[in-house]
Amino acid sequence: MWEDVTALLTRPAVELAELVRTGQVRSRELVEAALRQIERHADLNAFTLVEAEPALAAADAVPSGDPRPFAGVPIAIKELNPVVGQRLTFGSDLFDEYRPGYDGYAVRRLRDAGFVFVGRTSAPEFGIVPVTEPRRFGPTRNPWDRERTPGGSSGGAAAAVAAGILPVAQGSDGGGSIRVPAACCGLVGLKASRGRISSGPDAGDNFLATNGALTRGIADAAALLDVLAGYEPGDATWAPAPAEAFAVSARRESGRLRIAMTTASPIGTPVNPICARAVHDAAQLLASLGHEIVEVTPPDWVSPQLEPAFLVLYAAGIASGVRFGASLRRRPPQPDDVESLTWMFYEQGIRYSAAELVEAMTRLQGHARSLVAFLAGYDALLTPPLAQRPLRIGELDTCGADPRAEFQKAEVFAPFAAVFNVTGQPAISLPLYQGEDGLPLGVQLAGRPLGEGPLLALAAQLEAALPWAGRVPSPA
Repeated sequence: MWEDVTALLTRPAVELAELVRTGQVRSRELVEAALRQIERHADLNAFTLVEAEPALAAADAVPSGDPRPFAGVPIAIKELNPVVGQRLTFGSDLFDEYRPGYDGYAVRRLRDAGFVFVGRTSAPEFGIVPVTEPRRFGPTRNPWDRERTPGGSSGGAAAAVAAGILPVAQGSDGGGSIRVPAACCGLVGLKASRGRISSGPDAGDNFLATNGALTRGIADAAALLDVLAGYEPGDATWAPAPAEAFAVSARRESGRLRIAMTTASPIGTPVNPICARAVHDAAQLLASLGHEIVEVTPPDWVSPQLEPAFLVLYAAGIASGVRFGASLRRRPPQPDDVESLTWMFYEQGIRYSAAELVEAMTRLQGHARSLVAFLAGYDALLTPPLAQRPLRIGELDTCGADPRAEFQKAEVFAPFAAVFNVTGQPAISLPLYQGEDGLPLGVQLAGRPLGEGPLLALAAQLEAALPWAGRVPSPA
């Protein structure tokens, strides 16, 4: 019925599921098209694992009329998330051929929703940096410019969706790892509120990180949040259930909102004028839609205490991951096991005392409380998602001789994202514009705590006013 099934892969996943449900296309056709696209775009190096035969078998088992919300739609899982029986490396040589015997809860929810897993997408080692160039797998490239990064840590996921390999892809965000690649690749990247999506079974909760997805549009972002959100038994903390489905909230009128905006970097570093201009253009667009825009400088927005405290938690988490990987080999970790940047964080992480960890958490919570209290007078905050244009491949070297200097490049590149991991607010990156350099040019909106519904409605209003779905990169 469809002459070009491959072209369907740039359509919303919710539409593809409806086509499968009504028998207008078979899941196998979609999965075969995705597998052809993976091969066609092999130069992007977006995938670390492709499982064609299991994917085709799963697709063949999806009948027309399947009521699951995403039955038969192909998707890929990020290299940082466990899939039962599938190799999991965290982008590192340290994990060799480790195969967990369970699904992560977010992965299980995607499976239960009917998605067909075609493989794994690449991520930097332990998801540390906002580029995707792990030593183990090599660099993933941006479909808009193959000499530039697709961002990170969900870089493989973003490259796969932007190139039209998949309609959506699973990702995760601990310091911007969904929003940064979305901004680099011209996609929608939603980070949910803290506790909205379970981190189980590996963690009872996660102060900084959450699972999510990379999508082309708001409808998919909302529908995927409906699939992923919800309490799981044993969760240490969780967000209360919303009053209605997020897909419903995303279709509501926003009403007149009071929106704060800033282009000042939270770490006090310069912001590319192109990135700042996008925010001002978006502010004018929002004002034309009837919203009140207020330029602000939040108190302690540039805080000398924030970065050191954040890095304590960051280093401790990385050290824990390195120790786990080494335990699988039944020996202490060695410097050659991991990249030099990872080893730097490992050495820092194991030196921190329990008291220092608690002190860092307390400082971060205090900073978050101050910022959230200030923003309570606004419905959203508008910022750039990035302070620079997407970095060139090799510009940030995680195996370099000065790992601290390399990580500073990451901080200067993407300083606007991690603050909302600290506050726990929902935040979304939107591909509103295209730069003169041909690369996507986005903006970021942060909503009130637990306010994904109103945030999605506002994002949908922008999508309707300035549609971006037709912008796709030219084939290589």
